[in-house]
Amino acid sequence: MHPNPRIPYRLATDRPRLAPLNGKPLMVHLAMNIEYWPFDRPMPRGIIPAPHGAAPSPPDVPNYGWVEYGMRAGMPRIMAMLAERGLPCSAFMNAQVCDVYPALADAVVAAGWELVGHGWFQQSLKQVDDEAAVIRRSLSRLAQAGGTPVRAWLGPGLGETEATPDILKAEGVEFLHDWVVDDLPVWMRTRHGPMVALPYTFELNDVPIWAIQQSSSDEMLKRLKATLAVFERELEQNPRVLTLALHPHIIGVPHIAHYFAQALDLLLQRDDTVFVTSSVLGDWFVAADGTGGAELAGFGEGFAP
Repeated sequence: MHPNPRIPYRLATDRPRLAPLNGKPLMVHLAMNIEYWPFDRPMPRGIIPAPHGAAPSPPDVPNYGWVEYGMRAGMPRIMAMLAERGLPCSAFMNAQVCDVYPALADAVVAAGWELVGHGWFQQSLKQVDDEAAVIRRSLSRLAQAGGTPVRAWLGPGLGETEATPDILKAEGVEFLHDWVVDDLPVWMRTRHGPMVALPYTFELNDVPIWAIQQSSSDEMLKRLKATLAVFERELEQNPRVLTLALHPHIIGVPHIAHYFAQALDLLLQRDDTVFVTSSVLGDWFVAADGTGGAELAGFGEGFAP
């Protein structure tokens, strides 16, 4: 029995060689998480504890303000930074953002960012009463906002139930970022046929770097340089996906945005790098792999979510 019921195990060094996208083996994915944290609910995360050891409860003004700053000031700062450089971005967006922050949602659509499903508001799918209804509602609202069907998903907090990939596949989602198991996309099993698990990241992710590990302002830039040093050797064998996972209330504050701009410019100086969004990455893999997920035949038959 395999401990992973969705994805067959394979050493990265045993994977078939994939032709690079446009001849560029380093695929950089900028993934901006755009989230709605309701004022009348406990905050999903905090930057400051409640005074005197009290448990934070609504209204949690300082931690709400931390996040709303990102939606007001952080997003325009990073959007301008990417527009100046002509860089694409995936918007991993809570669908309720379209109604609560309509000017921001309109700006994201106007900028041409790909809308990726990320729940209705920032609440784990493990906590909702009707998971399938939340997924359908979220996908429908984003499709209405963007004018095209949503093809990819990242769960809020990467939260899943045992049925989540099956529901997503049944609703037409092709690509799922929750399974952070490889530096390249992999085929994953669902009850409705093969699906593609796309890379995400915890290591080049501003939440662990600053909200959890409390790193220095230039930490992502330092980690990027170290990651590139390792990837440069591995690119001779196969392409690599380098994801920068972003949240506007963290990456968008001035002292961090300053170094983030340097990270983007470092990547732009390379001649082996292409910037992608979720569906561009997924479409590349499906075409380059060419198997349609044939390796999943008979895999995980004992797993019944």
